[in-house]
Amino acid sequence: MIRIDSVTKRYPDGTVAVDRLSLEIPDRAITVLVGPSGCGKTTTLRMINRMVEPTEGTITLDGEDIRRRPVTSLRRSMGYVIQNAGLFQHRTVADNIATVPRLLGWTKARARERAHELMERVGLDPSFAKRYPYQLSGGQQQRVGVARALAADPPVLLMDEPFSAVDPVVRKGLQEELLRIQDELGKTIVFVTHDIDEAIRLGSMVAVMRTGGELAQFAPPAELLSSPADAFVEDFLGADRGIRRLSFFGSQTLALTTAPVVSADASAEQIASRGTADAPYLLVTDPDGRPLGWSEPGRLTAGDIEPGRLLPYGRPFVPGQDSLRAALDCAVLSPAGWAVAVDGDGRVAGVVSQQTIGEAIRGAHAQGDTPAPDVRGDRAPDEPEEKVAR
Repeated sequence: MIRIDSVTKRYPDGTVAVDRLSLEIPDRAITVLVGPSGCGKTTTLRMINRMVEPTEGTITLDGEDIRRRPVTSLRRSMGYVIQNAGLFQHRTVADNIATVPRLLGWTKARARERAHELMERVGLDPSFAKRYPYQLSGGQQQRVGVARALAADPPVLLMDEPFSAVDPVVRKGLQEELLRIQDELGKTIVFVTHDIDEAIRLGSMVAVMRTGGELAQFAPPAELLSSPADAFVEDFLGADRGIRRLSFFGSQTLALTTAPVVSADASAEQIASRGTADAPYLLVTDPDGRPLGWSEPGRLTAGDIEPGRLLPYGRPFVPGQDSLRAALDCAVLSPAGWAVAVDGDGRVAGVVSQQTIGEAIRGAHAQGDTPAPDVRGDRAPDEPEEKVAR
């Protein structure tokens, strides 16, 4: 949908913000521009809706040079979300969301109806409609900003570090919300961030830019992590690049075992039979099979197992839904050194050791497996297959 062809932005003082940039931004996918400060990612975003005019080169939208379209018409055809939302403080939430539809000539009733519809879509309580931005939290304001950008149903959504001003917990929730909305609506999204983890989590394609506005590498996240183009990209990805790459390998092939799993109502014989040299700890479950915690076998007494005296079992993972990275994280955080696998209802499906996970990691790397992005624990499991193809 969007093609950037040899675009340069040079300011009167000679500063080059973007240098001969060429990108083909795929339709109905999230393309992330990432890089250090001064690399031209925000300038590139603003050139797409002509908030900044390029010095050289062309940008086309559906094959048409954007300079042939009136600026006002072009901008109203694109949603735009910025850091801190950029809301009108004197307008209610509903009126903020209805801004572009009203500019396009929608009736007040139709615009308000659309605003309420989008509030539900982005996870805002309907009671917020009559509130003002200053009465909302930072995360809620960002949701309003996303809703406003979607109000006129634009095919293109431009997002300039929209989640960088909120805390990590809220940020993760907003990222999940964006992925969910994208699964439903399939917009062409250009997303700017300086956070490589955010880029890898959200992007179908990631453009790494270097200082001076040059493109260092443009690739899907898995390829970026496995084959950085040069030392700059490798350094920008960070020392834990290999750990990040595990987000693209599924956990469905892990060999689970139930040998060290025992119910809280188990007999003394059952407890004694479960302990092995390979598994010095036992995972205790409630009678329904949900995990309670770890314990050394010798500390368990049949009929007198107190959950409060057990070691925490950590965060469990769901095989096939969560990634190898999630499984490894569970094992590392477990006091027993084993990860707990559960089914969709939270019942224990088995446990797996760090050694077994390590063998799976080595096997995945050796085979060069790069499964679809939906194996990541942080990616919605129902992501459309067309994204995987791209």
